Amino acid sequence: MFAHLRLGLLLVLLLAAALPLAAQNPQYFPPTSGTTWAATTPQSLGWCQPQLDTLLNYLASKRTKSLIVLKDGRMVVEQYYGTYTRDSLWYWASAGKSLTATLVGIAQQEGLLSLSDSTSKYLGRGWSAAPASKERLITVRHQLSMTTGLDDTPPPPCDNETTSAGCLRYLADAGTRWAYHTGPYRLLQDVIARASGLSINQYTNQRLASRIGMSGLWYNDVYYSRARDMARFGLLILNRGTWEQTPVLSDAAYFQAMTTPSQAHNRSYGYLWWLNGQQSHMLPTSQLVFNGPMVPTAPTDMIAALGKNDQKIYVVPSLGLVVVRQGQSAGASKLAVSSFDAELWRRLMAAMQCRPLGSRAGLAAISIEAYPQPAAEQLTVNLPAGLGACSLQLRNSLGQVVQTQASSGSTAHIGLNHLPNGVYVLQVRGSKGQLFATRRIVH
Repeated sequence: MFAHLRLGLLLVLLLAAALPLAAQNPQYFPPTSGTTWAATTPQSLGWCQPQLDTLLNYLASKRTKSLIVLKDGRMVVEQYYGTYTRDSLWYWASAGKSLTATLVGIAQQEGLLSLSDSTSKYLGRGWSAAPASKERLITVRHQLSMTTGLDDTPPPPCDNETTSAGCLRYLADAGTRWAYHTGPYRLLQDVIARASGLSINQYTNQRLASRIGMSGLWYNDVYYSRARDMARFGLLILNRGTWEQTPVLSDAAYFQAMTTPSQAHNRSYGYLWWLNGQQSHMLPTSQLVFNGPMVPTAPTDMIAALGKNDQKIYVVPSLGLVVVRQGQSAGASKLAVSSFDAELWRRLMAAMQCRPLGSRAGLAAISIEAYPQPAAEQLTVNLPAGLGACSLQLRNSLGQVVQTQASSGSTAHIGLNHLPNGVYVLQVRGSKGQLFATRRIVH
């Protein structure tokens, strides 16, 4: 009898070892009702509490109302400041643009609209002050990518956010320039409403919010919700449009287009999502093109929903992170993108990497290649020439280091036979432990 029990236990252990890593440590999704939300501690992830405390104190000094950090869906940090609580409501500002982009994708997968449709199909002729021949050129895709060609700095009494036809003036042909223009964006909500026959609140609630347990309200084209609702939306995007086993945005091609460069003018902008890690970026109110990534201290694969006065939803697929910040403006800039983004990520990465806060080592310092993907027995990593001695670390979905390998050449080979199948993060570190690059690895 005991022999049979031992054999049964051995079989269970062998089966557990053969399961993919993702199955052993699945992505967590909180229930769609109630307040239950599984948590994990920073210490269990190898994060350093002193640096994390420094981040929380810094945010307190920057008029923050809430900070949430999720790791693989589990709550690592949930901090509220002053009289603001878990049940308090706040506006998303332009972070709501990214929610609208997701709703457009859902409407397209339902066959209600197409990105190639002229906006006039839904709003009728004369929705702008552009000549009729130029207005017809503007499509739903142009609204999503901020390339309508309409003047983003119209004269008073108009402004960037005005949606009245007389203020939407022709400046250039659609698709020929990028400009952060809120007025044409806001009309996307009317496009969705007219295509679906529902109000924007009805469509949001029925097609997205009720399916992921998010509650909120559009008011004057701006979305309001609690911090946890923002985190739920970020978790949906982290899981590429699926909530647990429920597909919400199931159009993989649209999701890919939404979260990659949507046009050649501003490589750091998708469909109403900001993209980090690009070779150049543009900012609201400016036609200047700046070299380098938008947030050099953040992971290169980060995408972000960013709003006025520093409303933030950051999503980092390679690290399984969702970060939410609500509050008043953290500085002089009122724009969606500011120096606050870089400082927040400098401090958060210092906590995650357990490195001195004075070190400004970033994640975008070098470019690497890692292949094949998925990798079966061996992963090949190409490193920049002249990098010198460095170490390659593989971390599992819990952030634990499962393999470390030294490298001094331009090519390294990492054996994977001993590791369970699953998703890992490859980190390239310098001789002093500084983080040079990170890549998501599927084995």
